[in-house]
Amino acid sequence: MSAQHHSNNHIDSIHADSVSTLIESSTEFFNILCQNIGENPTREGLLRTPERMAQSLCDMLNGYTISPKAALGSIFKDNVCDEMIILKKLPFYSICEHHLLPFFGTLSIAYIPNKSFVGISGLARLAEIFAHRLQIQEQLTAQIADSIMCELDPKGAIVVCEARHLCLEMRGNHKQSPIITSALRGNFKADSKTRAEFMQLIKD
Repeated sequence: MSAQHHSNNHIDSIHADSVSTLIESSTEFFNILCQNIGENPTREGLLRTPERMAQSLCDMLNGYTISPKAALGSIFKDNVCDEMIILKKLPFYSICEHHLLPFFGTLSIAYIPNKSFVGISGLARLAEIFAHRLQIQEQLTAQIADSIMCELDPKGAIVVCEARHLCLEMRGNHKQSPIITSALRGNFKADSKTRAEFMQLIKD
């Protein structure tokens, strides 16, 4: 499957052969897990759990099947505006690469076009492909900003991510405290007025 291909504005599914292989591996892992925690992996409610677990992981981690360039889609160069373009508080879900537990929240993404721009749906797809990978929040935030800079060569880009982490809330400190990360590039990093305008515009 080509990493460049995408259709109907959705990320491609992971190939069926990969899913089958993952189901086999998941079954072995799940049986060992159940034995060690005192559960019976052969009881009715758990018989198809390895299959469901494998399929769920494939659905949540299918962001590797498309490149950032393909996710952004068509790039337009006519009548380019020179003002800030913002995608505000886009919901996302991702998987922590340390504990394989979800983290989720919102992404606010903006850039100032230079010679090219994309449709807003392209920004949403770009965020989705990076969110649908094994991630940490800091890396997710930076990858989106860096891809916009690389593919569109804008005057600047900024990404602000606010997220809750189940690896923090379900284990460890058991705290429900959102984490905020940001990535500033170009004008957004160099010009405090540009940053302030963005922050004002994404306020609730």
